[in-house]
Amino acid sequence: MLLLVGLGNPGKKYAGTRHNVGSMALDEIIHHHKLSSPRARSRPKGIFSDGVIGSTKILTLKPLTFMNESGKPVGETLRYWKLKPENVFVFHDEIDLPRGKIRAKLGGGDAGHNGLRDITSHIGSDYWRVRIGVDHPGRRENVSKYVLNEFKKSDQIWLSQTFNSIAESLPMLLNGESSSFLTRVNIIEQLPKPKISEIKT
Repeated sequence: MLLLVGLGNPGKKYAGTRHNVGSMALDEIIHHHKLSSPRARSRPKGIFSDGVIGSTKILTLKPLTFMNESGKPVGETLRYWKLKPENVFVFHDEIDLPRGKIRAKLGGGDAGHNGLRDITSHIGSDYWRVRIGVDHPGRRENVSKYVLNEFKKSDQIWLSQTFNSIAESLPMLLNGESSSFLTRVNIIEQLPKPKISEIKT
């Protein structure tokens, strides 16, 4: 079984912010692959869904803790289901990538991301990071405010295309084919963007 984690902050206040783009991507994965309806658990603390993608059994988690405390629910989930860190795929925002650009890697550092830093402190660094570019505000002192601001209406075009490309290409990544996954994501990203009126609400 593989664990897919969508990072973000809980509550309606943060639902549409850049810091929650990992959680948004997970929502599209659940919808696209027809996984079970999300349900909350008190221990491990989070919102869970499950099902099968391809031939692989999948568990998804959206922590109900704030971003900088993501590690505890992820660690508890690994221990409860007896999973290994390399079975974990964490989807998260990345300000050092252009908007809609995707990178995927097993292991590595946290690049200043508080959610990743806390996860690493609980399970080590040998898990998958799926970085979703949201652009950089330009000045370091503006980062905190920037990632906690909501996306603009015009951003919905590229967001919809990005989440769709991730969901469609995901089976490749889950099979360990990260290069094929990124190639496929880039191909889909180059297709004509949907009109705002065509985006699901």
